[in-house]
Parts: sequence; C-alpha cells; structure tokens
Amino acid sequence: MDLVLFDLDNTLLNGDSDFEWAQFLIGKGVLDKEVQEARNVRFYEQYKDGSLDIFEFLDFQLAPLARHTRAELEAWHREFMESSIRPRISAKARELVDHHLACDAIVAIVTATNSFVTGPIAREFGIHHLIATIAAQEGECFTGKSRGMPSFKAGKIERVDNWLESIGLHMGSFERTWFYSDSHNDLPLLARVNNPVAVDPDDTLRQHALSSNWPILSLR
Repeated sequence: MDLVLFDLDNTLLNGDSDFEWAQFLIGKGVLDKEVQEARNVRFYEQYKDGSLDIFEFLDFQLAPLARHTRAELEAWHREFMESSIRPRISAKARELVDHHLACDAIVAIVTATNSFVTGPIAREFGIHHLIATIAAQEGECFTGKSRGMPSFKAGKIERVDNWLESIGLHMGSFERTWFYSDSHNDLPLLARVNNPVAVDPDDTLRQHALSSNWPILSLR
C-alpha cells in the first residue's frame, strides 16, 4: 500500500486558492479593494519568500468567514469553484491524481489553506482525505480564527502524523510514500517521504531538488 500526499496551491492548481479566494471576495465587493488587495498581495509575497507569519495571515484570511452566513459563503464558493478554480486544474493534474487513486493508494491533500476553501477542491479531484488548516466553528458559524496546528511548514508533518495515527497507521506502514509540492515551505515534509517530487517548483525548491536528485515534474 502506498501513501500519496499532494500540496494544493501551485501544485495541483495552477494558482493559489488562498490568494484567489480573497481576490474573488474583493471582486464581489465583500472585501474592500483598496485596503484588502494590498494586504493579500503582501501576504502572498511573504509566503513565496518564506517570511510569512502564518497566524497573522490566518487572522486576515479567516475573518471574512465570521461576517457572513454559511449559506452566503457556500453560494459564493460554488461560484468561486466555477470561475476561479476549475479553470486552474489541468488535465495532467487530474490524470496524476486518478493514477494514484486507481492504484489503491491512500491519497490526501496537505495544504496550509483553510478547510472551508479547500474542501470542495479536494472533492473536485475525488480525494477524500484533506489535511488543511482548520477554520474554527461554533455551531454552524465560523469564528474567524483557526483551530489547532496550522498545516504549514513543519506543521504539515505533525498534522499528517496525527491523521495517520487516527486511522491506525504511521509513515512506516507504507512501502512507498510520496509528496508532490511546488514550494520550499514544504521541504520538511518532502524530506520525510521516500518519493519527494518537485512540481513546477519555486527557485529554492528547484535547486534543492536538483542537488538531491529529486524528480521535477510540470503539471501546467
């Protein structure tokens, strides 16, 4: 049995769902363009250069969820999937996921983006296991805060280990383990699997992959 883990943003997606969700809400007038767009771009640049304060970012990203009803949010998300996400999923990405699913691997998406944004995207790929930053709820409403360890950098290892433990498994349970990612932020988890794959990697990850003889793949 194999374990196959996928990063989502800029890996399975040709783009970043975190960034695009905020831009989508700005476009609908839900968020103020003049104030929020500059912050959204700044956080995205910090993510790319490795300086992101994940807790500061989550306060920004999750706050809008607390201001609206679940029905409003889910209606917007359906529109978001159609306009902003499905066009960013390549045939190659779908084929790669389908290949691993057809081989009866345990397949999961492991992403720093919150579970509200990414849950429907995981289902779009037919992936049933999602390890994402948890958007905290009270009843049916979001609180605007995160819960537990964010699924970011080394936090991805902790979240994956906890998930595997919850289903009676661990990394050593698998003959082959895979992690596909584009980002140097994912180097801790890439180093934990026996088949790390750099997908359309950033410059830092590309250099690391080349020096470590890791395969480099493009899904674009």
